[in-house]
Amino acid sequence: MATTNPPTLPRKDSTINSSPSPPPKSTHTTIPRTLVPLGTPRPYIIPAYEGEAITIPGTKATFRILASAAETNGLMSVFGQDGTLADAPGFHYHNHAHDVFMCTKGRLKIWAGEKCRILSPGDFAYVPPGIVHQPQLLDHGPNETMGLVTPGAWVDFFRFVSETYDGVLCDEFDGRNPGAVFGPKMGEIKEKYDVVFQPQFKGAEVGEWTEEECRIPDAQEAYFLKANTGPCHLLEGVLSRPFITTKQSAGPYGNFAVASIESSNRLPNSVLSMPIKFDRVHQVYHVLDGAISLTINGEADNVVRAGESAFLPAGTEVAIEFMDRFVRFWSYSSGDGLEALIAEAGGDYEGKMVTDTPRKVDAEKIRKAAERLNISISK
Repeated sequence: MATTNPPTLPRKDSTINSSPSPPPKSTHTTIPRTLVPLGTPRPYIIPAYEGEAITIPGTKATFRILASAAETNGLMSVFGQDGTLADAPGFHYHNHAHDVFMCTKGRLKIWAGEKCRILSPGDFAYVPPGIVHQPQLLDHGPNETMGLVTPGAWVDFFRFVSETYDGVLCDEFDGRNPGAVFGPKMGEIKEKYDVVFQPQFKGAEVGEWTEEECRIPDAQEAYFLKANTGPCHLLEGVLSRPFITTKQSAGPYGNFAVASIESSNRLPNSVLSMPIKFDRVHQVYHVLDGAISLTINGEADNVVRAGESAFLPAGTEVAIEFMDRFVRFWSYSSGDGLEALIAEAGGDYEGKMVTDTPRKVDAEKIRKAAERLNISISK
Protein backbone atom coordinates (compact mmCIF):
# COMPACT_ATOMS: atom_id res chain seq x y z
CA MET A 1 0.00 0.00 0.00
CA ALA A 2 2.95 2.27 -0.46
CA THR A 3 2.11 5.64 -1.98
CA THR A 4 4.74 7.06 -4.29
CA ASN A 5 3.25 10.49 -4.77
CA PRO A 6 1.18 11.32 -1.69
CA PRO A 7 -1.24 14.23 -2.02
CA THR A 8 -0.29 17.42 -0.23
CA LEU A 9 -2.37 20.25 1.12
CA PRO A 10 -1.80 23.98 1.06
CA ARG A 11 -0.63 25.42 4.39
CA LYS A 12 -3.06 27.35 6.56
CA ASP A 13 -1.32 29.46 9.18
CA SER A 14 -3.07 30.89 12.23
CA THR A 15 -2.31 33.71 14.62
CA ILE A 16 -2.93 33.98 18.34
CA ASN A 17 -5.31 36.18 20.14
CA SER A 18 -5.02 38.70 22.94
CA SER A 19 -2.60 41.52 22.11
CA PRO A 20 -2.31 43.25 18.72
CA SER A 21 -1.13 40.87 16.05
CA PRO A 22 2.37 41.25 14.62
CA PRO A 23 2.84 41.70 10.89
CA PRO A 24 2.04 38.48 9.05
CA LYS A 25 4.99 36.20 8.45
CA SER A 26 5.82 34.55 5.18
CA THR A 27 3.90 31.36 4.56
CA HIS A 28 6.64 29.94 2.36
CA THR A 29 7.77 26.53 3.57
CA THR A 30 9.27 23.36 2.22
CA ILE A 31 7.63 21.19 4.92
CA PRO A 32 4.71 19.47 3.18
CA ARG A 33 1.24 19.02 4.63
CA THR A 34 0.42 15.61 3.27
CA LEU A 35 -2.57 13.27 3.48
CA VAL A 36 -0.40 10.15 3.89
CA PRO A 37 3.18 9.47 5.06
CA LEU A 38 5.82 10.36 2.48
CA GLY A 39 7.53 6.96 2.40
CA THR A 40 10.95 8.43 3.17
CA PRO A 41 12.64 9.91 6.27
CA ARG A 42 11.86 13.59 5.70
CA PRO A 43 9.68 15.95 7.78
CA TYR A 44 5.95 16.33 7.08
CA ILE A 45 2.67 17.31 8.74
CA ILE A 46 -0.53 15.25 8.49
CA PRO A 47 -3.89 17.04 9.01
CA ALA A 48 -6.49 15.78 11.47
CA TYR A 49 -8.15 12.45 10.59
CA GLU A 50 -5.80 11.90 7.67
CA GLY A 51 -3.01 9.36 7.28
CA GLU A 52 -2.84 6.13 5.30
CA ALA A 53 -6.43 4.97 5.98
CA ILE A 54 -7.12 1.23 5.94
CA THR A 55 -9.77 -1.01 7.46
CA ILE A 56 -9.91 -4.71 8.33
CA PRO A 57 -13.24 -5.95 6.91
CA GLY A 58 -15.88 -6.40 9.59
CA THR A 59 -14.04 -4.59 12.39
CA LYS A 60 -16.01 -1.31 12.07
CA ALA A 61 -12.75 0.58 12.61
CA THR A 62 -10.20 2.45 10.55
CA PHE A 63 -6.46 2.64 11.08
CA ARG A 64 -4.73 5.87 10.03
CA ILE A 65 -1.00 5.30 9.72
CA LEU A 66 0.97 8.46 10.53
CA ALA A 67 4.51 7.04 10.26
CA SER A 68 5.82 3.57 9.60
CA ALA A 69 8.96 1.61 8.74
CA ALA A 70 9.68 3.53 5.53
CA GLU A 71 9.83 6.82 7.42
CA THR A 72 11.62 5.59 10.58
CA ASN A 73 14.23 3.20 9.17
CA GLY A 74 12.14 0.33 10.50
CA LEU A 75 12.22 1.50 14.11
CA MET A 76 8.56 2.28 14.83
CA SER A 77 5.09 2.89 13.44
CA VAL A 78 2.59 5.38 14.88
CA PHE A 79 -1.10 5.27 14.00
CA GLY A 80 -4.54 6.40 15.06
CA GLN A 81 -7.71 4.33 15.12
CA ASP A 82 -11.33 5.45 14.76
CA GLY A 83 -14.18 3.03 15.27
CA THR A 84 -17.42 1.97 16.87
CA LEU A 85 -18.51 -0.95 19.06
CA ALA A 86 -17.37 -4.23 17.53
CA ASP A 87 -16.19 -7.71 18.43
CA ALA A 88 -12.63 -8.12 19.68
CA PRO A 89 -10.16 -9.37 17.04
CA GLY A 90 -8.98 -12.44 18.99
CA PHE A 91 -6.32 -13.17 21.61
CA HIS A 92 -2.78 -13.23 20.25
CA TYR A 93 0.82 -12.43 21.08
CA HIS A 94 3.92 -11.25 19.24
CA ASN A 95 7.38 -12.77 19.48
CA HIS A 96 9.13 -9.48 18.77
CA ALA A 97 6.64 -6.61 18.50
CA HIS A 98 5.80 -4.17 21.31
CA ASP A 99 2.27 -2.70 21.41
CA VAL A 100 1.11 0.61 22.91
CA PHE A 101 -2.59 1.48 23.40
CA MET A 102 -3.77 5.01 24.26
CA CYS A 103 -7.37 6.18 24.47
CA THR A 104 -8.29 9.69 23.28
CA LYS A 105 -12.11 9.40 22.97
CA GLY A 106 -14.67 6.80 24.00
CA ARG A 107 -13.50 3.63 25.75
CA LEU A 108 -11.06 0.86 24.89
CA LYS A 109 -11.04 -2.54 26.61
CA ILE A 110 -7.60 -4.15 26.83
CA TRP A 111 -6.74 -7.66 27.91
CA ALA A 112 -3.01 -8.00 28.69
CA GLY A 113 -1.78 -11.23 30.23
CA GLU A 114 -3.71 -11.88 33.43
CA LYS A 115 -5.35 -8.44 33.60
CA CYS A 116 -8.17 -6.63 31.84
CA ARG A 117 -8.92 -2.92 32.13
CA ILE A 118 -11.22 -0.43 30.41
CA LEU A 119 -9.30 2.58 29.16
CA SER A 120 -10.91 6.03 29.15
CA PRO A 121 -9.37 9.15 27.56
CA GLY A 122 -5.78 9.58 28.73
CA ASP A 123 -5.36 5.99 29.96
CA PHE A 124 -2.47 3.90 28.66
CA ALA A 125 -1.52 0.23 28.24
CA TYR A 126 1.77 -1.37 27.22
CA VAL A 127 2.15 -4.94 25.98
CA PRO A 128 5.72 -6.27 25.47
CA PRO A 129 6.56 -9.32 23.33
CA GLY A 130 5.25 -12.67 24.48
CA ILE A 131 2.19 -11.35 26.35
CA VAL A 132 -1.22 -12.54 25.14
CA HIS A 133 -3.54 -9.60 24.57
CA GLN A 134 -6.39 -8.15 22.54
CA PRO A 135 -8.13 -4.75 22.28
CA GLN A 136 -11.84 -4.01 21.88
CA LEU A 137 -13.60 -0.71 21.16
CA LEU A 138 -16.53 -0.37 23.56
CA ASP A 139 -18.58 2.74 22.73
CA HIS A 140 -20.89 3.24 19.78
CA GLY A 141 -18.73 6.14 18.78
CA PRO A 142 -16.70 7.85 18.17
CA ASN A 143 -13.91 5.85 19.75
CA GLU A 144 -10.45 7.22 19.06
CA THR A 145 -7.16 5.67 20.08
CA MET A 146 -3.48 6.17 19.34
CA GLY A 147 -0.93 3.41 19.03
CA LEU A 148 2.75 2.75 18.58
CA VAL A 149 4.32 -0.53 17.51
CA THR A 150 7.95 -1.50 17.11
CA PRO A 151 9.62 -2.85 15.02
CA GLY A 152 7.96 -0.50 12.56
CA ALA A 153 7.47 -3.12 9.85
CA TRP A 154 4.89 -4.89 12.01
CA VAL A 155 2.26 -2.43 10.79
CA ASP A 156 2.49 -4.27 7.47
CA PHE A 157 0.22 -6.83 9.13
CA PHE A 158 -2.57 -4.23 9.09
CA ARG A 159 -1.88 -3.60 5.42
CA PHE A 160 -1.86 -7.33 4.64
CA VAL A 161 -5.32 -7.99 6.09
CA SER A 162 -6.89 -4.61 5.24
CA GLU A 163 -8.31 -2.69 2.36
CA THR A 164 -8.13 1.03 1.61
CA TYR A 165 -10.77 3.16 3.35
CA ASP A 166 -12.06 6.27 1.59
CA GLY A 167 -14.92 7.23 3.92
CA VAL A 168 -15.06 9.76 6.74
CA LEU A 169 -14.40 7.92 10.04
CA CYS A 170 -15.37 4.24 9.75
CA ASP A 171 -18.12 2.01 8.35
CA GLU A 172 -20.32 1.21 11.36
CA PHE A 173 -22.53 -1.03 9.20
CA ASP A 174 -19.70 -3.27 7.98
CA GLY A 175 -21.19 -6.66 8.84
CA ARG A 176 -18.59 -8.80 7.12
CA ASN A 177 -16.88 -11.59 9.07
CA PRO A 178 -13.22 -10.81 9.89
CA GLY A 179 -12.62 -14.55 10.21
CA ALA A 180 -13.21 -14.91 6.51
CA VAL A 181 -10.24 -12.60 5.99
CA PHE A 182 -7.92 -14.11 8.60
CA GLY A 183 -8.72 -17.77 7.94
CA PRO A 184 -7.06 -18.30 4.53
CA LYS A 185 -4.12 -16.13 5.60
CA MET A 186 -3.49 -17.60 9.06
CA GLY A 187 -0.25 -19.40 8.20
CA GLU A 188 1.21 -16.38 6.45
CA ILE A 189 0.09 -14.09 9.29
CA LYS A 190 2.05 -16.18 11.80
CA GLU A 191 5.17 -16.66 9.69
CA LYS A 192 5.54 -13.22 8.13
CA TYR A 193 3.79 -10.81 10.49
CA ASP A 194 4.58 -12.05 14.01
CA VAL A 195 0.95 -12.53 15.07
CA VAL A 196 0.34 -15.80 16.94
CA PHE A 197 -3.38 -16.27 17.62
CA GLN A 198 -4.40 -18.03 20.83
CA PRO A 199 -8.04 -19.08 20.37
CA GLN A 200 -8.06 -21.21 23.55
CA PHE A 201 -6.85 -18.40 25.82
CA LYS A 202 -9.32 -17.35 28.51
CA GLY A 203 -9.07 -13.66 29.20
CA ALA A 204 -9.45 -12.17 32.65
CA GLU A 205 -12.57 -10.41 33.83
CA VAL A 206 -12.49 -6.62 33.86
CA GLY A 207 -10.75 -5.39 37.01
CA GLU A 208 -10.75 -2.10 38.87
CA TRP A 209 -7.82 0.25 38.49
CA THR A 210 -5.35 -0.04 41.37
CA GLU A 211 -2.81 2.24 43.03
CA GLU A 212 -0.10 0.18 41.34
CA GLU A 213 -1.44 1.38 37.99
CA CYS A 214 -0.64 4.99 38.87
CA ARG A 215 3.10 4.27 38.55
CA ILE A 216 5.47 3.24 35.77
CA PRO A 217 7.34 0.01 36.57
CA ASP A 218 11.12 -0.07 36.88
CA ALA A 219 11.63 -2.77 34.25
CA GLN A 220 9.95 -4.20 31.18
CA GLU A 221 6.56 -5.77 31.88
CA ALA A 222 2.97 -5.40 30.71
CA TYR A 223 1.26 -2.56 32.56
CA PHE A 224 -1.60 -0.09 32.64
CA LEU A 225 -1.22 3.58 33.56
CA LYS A 226 -4.18 5.69 34.69
CA ALA A 227 -4.62 9.10 33.08
CA ASN A 228 -2.76 11.99 34.73
CA THR A 229 -0.74 9.75 37.02
CA GLY A 230 2.83 8.51 36.94
CA PRO A 231 5.94 10.69 37.00
CA CYS A 232 6.02 14.38 36.02
CA HIS A 233 9.03 16.44 35.01
CA LEU A 234 9.38 20.18 34.50
CA LEU A 235 11.83 22.16 32.38
CA GLU A 236 11.23 25.89 32.76
CA GLY A 237 7.52 26.15 31.83
CA VAL A 238 7.22 22.82 29.98
CA LEU A 239 5.70 19.77 31.69
CA SER A 240 6.36 16.18 30.63
CA ARG A 241 4.29 13.18 31.71
CA PRO A 242 5.96 10.00 30.39
CA PHE A 243 3.71 7.03 29.68
CA ILE A 244 6.69 4.81 28.85
CA THR A 245 10.42 5.43 28.55
CA THR A 246 13.32 3.53 27.02
CA LYS A 247 13.84 1.89 30.42
CA GLN A 248 10.54 -0.01 30.15
CA SER A 249 10.75 -0.66 26.39
CA ALA A 250 14.44 -1.61 26.22
CA GLY A 251 15.31 -4.76 24.32
CA PRO A 252 16.50 -6.06 20.96
CA TYR A 253 13.20 -5.11 19.30
CA GLY A 254 12.24 -2.12 21.41
CA ASN A 255 13.66 1.12 22.79
CA PHE A 256 11.07 3.84 22.40
CA ALA A 257 9.29 6.43 24.52
CA VAL A 258 5.87 8.10 24.68
CA ALA A 259 5.03 11.19 26.72
CA SER A 260 2.51 13.99 27.07
CA ILE A 261 4.21 17.38 26.61
CA GLU A 262 2.24 20.33 28.01
CA SER A 263 2.81 24.08 28.31
CA SER A 264 1.36 27.52 27.52
CA ASN A 265 2.07 30.63 25.49
CA ARG A 266 2.03 32.42 28.86
CA LEU A 267 5.06 30.55 30.18
CA PRO A 268 8.75 30.96 29.34
CA ASN A 269 10.17 28.36 26.98
CA SER A 270 13.72 29.38 26.19
CA VAL A 271 15.01 25.81 25.83
CA LEU A 272 12.58 24.00 23.52
CA SER A 273 12.19 27.18 21.45
CA MET A 274 15.87 26.87 20.48
CA PRO A 275 16.74 24.63 17.51
CA ILE A 276 17.25 21.13 18.87
CA LYS A 277 18.45 18.16 16.85
CA PHE A 278 17.99 14.56 17.96
CA ASP A 279 20.78 12.91 16.01
CA ARG A 280 19.53 9.30 16.29
CA VAL A 281 15.84 9.50 17.20
CA HIS A 282 12.74 9.71 14.99
CA GLN A 283 9.77 11.58 16.47
CA VAL A 284 6.02 12.04 15.93
CA TYR A 285 4.19 14.89 17.68
CA HIS A 286 0.40 14.42 17.82
CA VAL A 287 -1.43 17.50 19.11
CA LEU A 288 -4.46 17.04 21.37
CA ASP A 289 -5.10 20.59 22.67
CA GLY A 290 -4.17 23.98 21.28
CA ALA A 291 -1.45 24.28 18.66
CA ILE A 292 2.32 24.30 18.32
CA SER A 293 4.43 26.16 15.81
CA LEU A 294 7.53 24.29 14.66
CA THR A 295 10.63 25.69 13.04
CA ILE A 296 11.96 22.70 11.12
CA ASN A 297 15.46 22.83 9.65
CA GLY A 298 15.20 26.62 9.67
CA GLU A 299 11.73 26.70 8.06
CA ALA A 300 9.47 28.63 10.46
CA ASP A 301 5.71 28.77 11.06
CA ASN A 302 4.83 25.12 10.57
CA VAL A 303 1.63 25.18 12.61
CA VAL A 304 0.33 21.87 13.98
CA ARG A 305 -3.17 22.07 15.46
CA ALA A 306 -5.35 19.75 17.53
CA GLY A 307 -5.73 16.41 15.76
CA GLU A 308 -2.73 17.02 13.50
CA SER A 309 0.62 15.25 13.57
CA ALA A 310 4.18 16.19 12.65
CA PHE A 311 6.85 13.64 11.72
CA LEU A 312 10.49 14.56 12.41
CA PRO A 313 13.11 12.04 11.29
CA ALA A 314 16.42 11.65 13.09
CA GLY A 315 18.77 14.52 12.35
CA THR A 316 15.96 17.06 11.97
CA GLU A 317 16.50 20.39 13.71
CA VAL A 318 13.29 21.55 15.42
CA ALA A 319 12.26 24.44 17.66
CA ILE A 320 8.87 24.37 19.41
CA GLU A 321 6.60 27.29 20.29
CA PHE A 322 3.38 26.78 22.29
CA MET A 323 0.71 28.93 20.64
CA ASP A 324 -2.25 28.86 23.04
CA ARG A 325 -3.05 29.30 26.72
CA PHE A 326 -2.94 25.52 27.17
CA VAL A 327 -1.21 23.18 24.74
CA ARG A 328 -0.82 19.42 24.95
CA PHE A 329 0.76 17.03 22.48
CA TRP A 330 1.81 13.40 22.68
CA SER A 331 5.42 12.77 21.71
CA TYR A 332 6.39 9.40 20.23
CA SER A 333 10.11 8.71 19.78
CA SER A 334 12.25 5.80 18.64
CA GLY A 335 14.59 6.33 21.61
CA ASP A 336 15.14 8.96 24.26
CA GLY A 337 13.13 12.01 23.11
CA LEU A 338 11.66 15.17 24.58
CA GLU A 339 10.65 13.33 27.76
CA ALA A 340 14.29 12.45 28.49
CA LEU A 341 15.54 15.97 27.80
CA ILE A 342 12.89 17.52 30.08
CA ALA A 343 13.54 14.98 32.85
CA GLU A 344 17.32 15.38 32.83
CA ALA A 345 17.65 19.09 32.03
CA GLY A 346 14.70 20.00 34.27
CA GLY A 347 13.84 17.50 36.97
CA ASP A 348 11.03 15.90 38.95
CA TYR A 349 7.88 17.94 39.47
CA GLU A 350 5.51 17.38 42.39
CA GLY A 351 2.39 18.70 40.62
CA LYS A 352 0.16 17.21 37.92
CA MET A 353 -0.91 20.37 36.08
CA VAL A 354 0.98 22.86 33.96
CA THR A 355 2.65 25.17 36.45
CA ASP A 356 1.89 28.85 37.08
CA THR A 357 5.45 29.26 38.41
CA PRO A 358 8.13 28.12 35.96
CA ARG A 359 11.58 27.02 37.09
CA LYS A 360 14.87 28.72 36.39
CA VAL A 361 16.99 27.12 33.70
CA ASP A 362 20.20 25.38 34.75
CA ALA A 363 22.58 25.72 31.79
CA GLU A 364 24.95 23.03 33.08
CA LYS A 365 22.16 20.46 33.46
CA ILE A 366 21.03 21.23 29.91
CA ARG A 367 24.58 20.77 28.60
CA LYS A 368 25.02 17.42 30.36
CA ALA A 369 21.60 16.16 29.25
CA ALA A 370 22.26 17.12 25.63
CA GLU A 371 25.63 15.39 25.69
CA ARG A 372 24.26 12.14 27.12
CA LEU A 373 21.26 12.08 24.79
CA ASN A 374 23.21 12.93 21.62
CA ILE A 375 21.22 16.14 21.22
CA SER A 376 22.51 19.30 19.54
CA ILE A 377 21.04 22.56 20.84
CA SER A 378 21.70 25.77 18.90
CA LYS A 379 21.43 29.24 20.39
